[in-house]
Amino acid sequence: MADPALTVRRLMVFLFERLGIFSTVYRVESGRMRFDSPLSTNSKRFKTKHDRQPTPPPEKSPAVPQLLTRESTIRFRCYPGISCFNACCRQADVTLAPYDILRLQESLGMTSTQFLKEYTVPFEMDQDGLPGVKMRTTEDKVCLLLNGDNGCRVYAHRPTVCRYYPIALLNKRAQGSSQAEEDYSLVKEDHCKGHGEDRAITIADYRQEQGCDEHDDANREWYQLILKKKSAGPGIGRPSETSLQFFFMACYNMDMFRRFVKSDNFRNIYALDEAFYADIEHDNLTLLRFGFRLMRQVLFGEQTIDEREGVWDARVAQRKEVWAARTRAEIARREQEEDKKYDAL
Repeated sequence: MADPALTVRRLMVFLFERLGIFSTVYRVESGRMRFDSPLSTNSKRFKTKHDRQPTPPPEKSPAVPQLLTRESTIRFRCYPGISCFNACCRQADVTLAPYDILRLQESLGMTSTQFLKEYTVPFEMDQDGLPGVKMRTTEDKVCLLLNGDNGCRVYAHRPTVCRYYPIALLNKRAQGSSQAEEDYSLVKEDHCKGHGEDRAITIADYRQEQGCDEHDDANREWYQLILKKKSAGPGIGRPSETSLQFFFMACYNMDMFRRFVKSDNFRNIYALDEAFYADIEHDNLTLLRFGFRLMRQVLFGEQTIDEREGVWDARVAQRKEVWAARTRAEIARREQEEDKKYDAL
């Protein structure tokens, strides 16, 4: 059987060219990743290791250097009457997880493509250029979803980072272990007065109060993908530009990913039943989780999606026949042109 990761990459190259998937949102140009925005005449650009500027000294982290568990107790309360209400939204730096994008686009009545263009900017999550997405802000760093003094206009659908604040979720893997672990740390920033409130609450209860479980459950496989890539180090090498494009599509843009999965070429290669295609027609979460499975195949070569027996080899043979026929036709055309030249003498 063919290498599963290679099969996906070959199919991606063919379909990306055929469908023009990244022509308006995300593309690679000469090794540099670009993200086009209708709000600016200049494209936001990912910088690769070949054109990065020297990294400035790191700022002091607001995270308290102490690992916490779900049983740990913090003192915190946030509410509309507090003096700092909305201050965190006025200096926002919000990284979006895939499920955050689904919830936000649905609450705003937008497609993935529309939401990504209007409300996000890209960034690199690691030195290999693995693409991440942050909420777009104004020039003054105010979140675009802040509705003046009334607070967040999509509060019921707010991102995971906003739900957890002032707690940071830490996904890690102990050396020699294949299991990911979740710990927490407390974030204390000068603008936040919630730490001075007289309320003690465990992290477990705070998570439940803020509705974190649903988001964590939907995003967990994504966290594990990133953690596995990081822990693998140079063992898997730098992903190809096509693989980086695919990661962006499969994790953040369900509109384009659905087109990719529903394409005839994809359906002919992978053994997926009609019930699956019926499910993903309107269920973005099912499609997202399928994308995480497929990404394990792309990044790590795991056989997560069954291929139809002999389909890829048959396609390669068919393409060889097509190219051979084209070559013969081109040779015949050139011979005819040469004959015409001699006839004219």
